[in-house]
Amino acid sequence: MRKWAVVLIIIFCLSIPFFAHSFALPAQQEDVSQTIAGHWEGAIELPGMKLEIHVDFKLSAEKKLEGTISIPMQKARDLPLSDFRLEGSEISFAISGVTGNPVFKGKLDESGKKISGTFSQSGQSFPFTLNHGEDPVARARKALEGTDEIINKALADLKVPGLALAVIKDKEIILLKGYGYRDLENRLPMTPDTLLAIGSASKAFTTFALARLVDEGKMSWDKPVRTCIPWFRLSDPLITERITPRDLVTHRSGLPRHDLVWYNNYQISREELVRRLAYLQFTADLREKFQYNNLMYLTAGYLLETLTGKTWEQAIRELVFEPLQMKRSNFSVLDSQKDQDFAQPYAYRQKKLEKIPFRIITNMGPAGSINSSVREMSNWVLVHLNEGKFEQKQLLNPATMGEFHLPCMPIAQTPLTVHLSPASYAPGWFVDHYRGHQRVYHGGNIDGFSALVSMLPKDGFGFVVLTNRNGTPLPELLVRTLTDRLLGLEPVDWIGEAARNMAKGEEVEAQAEQKAQTRRIKGTRPAHPLEEYAGTYFHPGYGELKVILKDKKLSFIYNGITTPLEHWHYETFNGLRGDDPTFENMKITFETDASGIVAALSAPFEPAADPIRFQKKPDEKFYDPGFLKKFVGKYSLIEQVISVDLKGEVLTLAVPGQPVYELVPVPGDEFTLKQVSVVRIKFIVDQKGEAVALEVSQPGGVFEYKRLPESTGKK
Repeated sequence: MRKWAVVLIIIFCLSIPFFAHSFALPAQQEDVSQTIAGHWEGAIELPGMKLEIHVDFKLSAEKKLEGTISIPMQKARDLPLSDFRLEGSEISFAISGVTGNPVFKGKLDESGKKISGTFSQSGQSFPFTLNHGEDPVARARKALEGTDEIINKALADLKVPGLALAVIKDKEIILLKGYGYRDLENRLPMTPDTLLAIGSASKAFTTFALARLVDEGKMSWDKPVRTCIPWFRLSDPLITERITPRDLVTHRSGLPRHDLVWYNNYQISREELVRRLAYLQFTADLREKFQYNNLMYLTAGYLLETLTGKTWEQAIRELVFEPLQMKRSNFSVLDSQKDQDFAQPYAYRQKKLEKIPFRIITNMGPAGSINSSVREMSNWVLVHLNEGKFEQKQLLNPATMGEFHLPCMPIAQTPLTVHLSPASYAPGWFVDHYRGHQRVYHGGNIDGFSALVSMLPKDGFGFVVLTNRNGTPLPELLVRTLTDRLLGLEPVDWIGEAARNMAKGEEVEAQAEQKAQTRRIKGTRPAHPLEEYAGTYFHPGYGELKVILKDKKLSFIYNGITTPLEHWHYETFNGLRGDDPTFENMKITFETDASGIVAALSAPFEPAADPIRFQKKPDEKFYDPGFLKKFVGKYSLIEQVISVDLKGEVLTLAVPGQPVYELVPVPGDEFTLKQVSVVRIKFIVDQKGEAVALEVSQPGGVFEYKRLPESTGKK
């Protein structure tokens, strides 16, 4: 008989019309029908299980009885009822448009609050009961009474300037409000229409747009990325050939974050960022473990661009924003600032709120650049709670929509509270259980903003919390608090506990900063004069890093961020706080080569991988033909004469009886032989800048070749 439950599920999902049948009541039955009108909850008792059902009856203006039924386990909502019959206290009705003639026949008890009877379909019958209850939406609104006081106190206790909140139940927005300030200095209030950055909650928009292409047959989640982007390459050739779009959007690529490749880099294109993946270190095999990675989402966005022939922004606007009526939502904080209602970004530093600059992250849009309001984000939640349908339009097939709520990659972390289950990642969403209830959610944190979109799909609840302070736990704590109320659970003081821990955390942080000095070895000094550390350093994945000397102090510039340096110990320097604190306390270690020249530096830009090694680049003049031509000529040692020539922008060295060597510039104003890197070449110049000799340094010694007079035109 267990098979019957499966059949029932399939039958209920078939042939659902878009209208409800009604039944004109005899006058004598109007009193009974008025008693029946309202919301009922109960179950059909199948063998070994109870199939939960929700039924809503109402009287139309024409005194006709109408109704719908929802079956949460089957994700069936508002199926129309028909063929109503009322005889005294007995009632019967059918599910309209479903095969097998599903019919309920029951009797109203004396209290008028319970209906018991038999459900029949395809010749089989099962008992059912329904209990008259409060409308779920009305019940939810009542449960949220007192929310204003909770939030206003939380803003003060957790040091957050402002917060915007939306709560959704099934198809209705039941709370939509702003709290605190969107602009603290000017005392401008937060509103439901205030634009704020949603950060990584943008990721689900990218997967949603790709899913629409999957429904159209334009893409498969499980075919290799190289099927669509033939030049796509990673540092691991085996992963390159196997990785799929589903891998890109579930953080199981094997690549750690490497976020500093893109952070604050406004010049680099999305295509160039994808090409740089070929030079980034993996720390796991494909699908081995969960490693959050924004660059993989950037790649998914670039894939969307490749498949649609449009920018990611255009594709998201057409495939998501427009059908969901998200007209003010945008892709850049620069655009938000053109609006009349936008939030300023804040951070909590040195025990006070501080306004900070907006961070432009449009190059990484597919991973986190969307800005929106809770009013427009409510439509985003509605389409997820209603199986891909918004208003009367089905944007995604229900089966496709369901994939967003199914775990793809487990996250090997133990929850910090017994109220949470271990989490997994689905395409664009985290998935876990909160106090036994399935939860689908994603947060977002970018400079000055923290966000959370969270849903309880089986319970029909959705939440959007947007704040204008980065790194605050308030969105998550507020959603837990409201969930406890809406589900009637024993309350937990989530926000109060966090406020108490906040003060303790500040003390611990201050002590940790002081103890950091104990890791410094005193009495050491740099091995080189400071000017020898200055120069441009390069990594093929991370790009250029410049070290500059000004006023006898070193600084480094990376992705437009200037960070002052102090000598820490030996060849290691420490990042000081600059206008942008990204690299504060970052340790930079320089390397000296065998020739005694500062040749490279290493920085822990990716904590999960080896330190990133930047090779020092030669001075730019060694790539200038106008500068190099002065080295052209013949040089002699005893009876051997060697020739230096210029071919384009490259110097060559010809030794009798040997192949022609290409000279490659290296730091220290020297060259190596491309074919024999152990050999170093250095040109000796006089006070006029004329080349007078050439030194060849090799393991056996240093040999000096004098320039022949005819090479300079002298006699």
